[in-house]
Amino acid sequence: MTEHDLLNMKYSNIEDARRDMDHTLNERSRQLSLPQALYNDPFLFRIDMEEVFMKEWLFVGMTCEVPKPGAYMTVEIGQNPVLIVRDRDNQVRAFHNVCRHRGSRVCTANKGLVANLTCPYHQWTYDLKGNLLYAGTEMGDNFDKSEFGLKPAHCETAGGFIYVCLAEGEPPEIDDYLTALDSYMDPYDMENAKVAAESTLEENANWKLVIENNRECYHCSGSHPELLRTLLEWDDTTDPRATPEFKEYYARQAAEWDREGIPHKHVEFGLQNRIVRMPLKEGTAVMTMDGKPACSKKLGRIQNQNLGSMRILHLPNSWNHMQSDHVIVFMVQPVSAQKTLVTTKWLVHKDAVEGVDYDVSRLRYVWDQTNKQDRELAEQNQRGINSTAYQPGPYSETYEFGVINFLDWYAETVLKNLTRHNL
Repeated sequence: MTEHDLLNMKYSNIEDARRDMDHTLNERSRQLSLPQALYNDPFLFRIDMEEVFMKEWLFVGMTCEVPKPGAYMTVEIGQNPVLIVRDRDNQVRAFHNVCRHRGSRVCTANKGLVANLTCPYHQWTYDLKGNLLYAGTEMGDNFDKSEFGLKPAHCETAGGFIYVCLAEGEPPEIDDYLTALDSYMDPYDMENAKVAAESTLEENANWKLVIENNRECYHCSGSHPELLRTLLEWDDTTDPRATPEFKEYYARQAAEWDREGIPHKHVEFGLQNRIVRMPLKEGTAVMTMDGKPACSKKLGRIQNQNLGSMRILHLPNSWNHMQSDHVIVFMVQPVSAQKTLVTTKWLVHKDAVEGVDYDVSRLRYVWDQTNKQDRELAEQNQRGINSTAYQPGPYSETYEFGVINFLDWYAETVLKNLTRHNL
């Protein structure tokens, strides 16, 4: 635990924390920010990990990051190392990255390409479907390799996105969202994309503060000058602040998208998942400083550079911007009660050549600045919440409705899973 975690420890055991969390979430006001402990107590953070991040579907990466059989990538979900690999049948699979011998991590690099999966500790070897192939003669004649395959995790792919769920039983239903995602992502052909740049920021803030900050643009005019060169502040087509002028502009853009068969209408699946295409400011095509394309090769079958940004929300850990020449995906990984990793990836057509078709610094500049600004905002938010003076404050139903929706989803999800945990 960090020093901040110890200073803010409110509970002496996990069961007391579970009972109090259940009571707190049932009694909370939807119009107010959460009570202090839900942002900084290590026991309540543990419950977040157990009841949200270990039971819900999480975005972990893109299928183009494992482009061929034997290509793998690794991620950390709390204290759970996870391995994603493409097998010889071209299926993307997920496993707990834990050797069945003595528990060492099997793959230690962030990404790689292998014929089989070999643990570096004692060379136990698994095929790409997780079956144990080799454990050495030392295990004896009666050793049954079939009982010691890698433990699988639930894994689904759609539209180039990879989602993993660590639930022990049946995972939550996600099929309707995945079907829509496949349809909306079809123009981009993300199997034929590549990661052009990647960054990971460590933020000294609770993961919920990171998501809350993303779910509103109330702070944008005072904090994000680079982003607002192209971004319209409306959250989506249902934003209560949307003006008649914006709606008319959207209608003109939508007519162009319809002619090209580009999906754009707002679709949502509860409060957890939402897809909507939003135009950028008139005269701008993508999120760069001058609003001009950052890559000369468009993605997939796209012809029109004025596709705006198709925004994809997946709670609890991802928001994304799909544009005509590049896409930007974000992944949130909680580390402790007051530490969160935010990974950003910029993807372009796989045939685009750095220095010829795109310049990396220009591609990533706007969101590099925005991410740094958001990190400062989240960290200052956390420091204020840690104060004895903090008490839950009111949300604006117009400017912060996205935050209200997020916390409604969070509270409903935790309460649902706590009940299943037989509180």
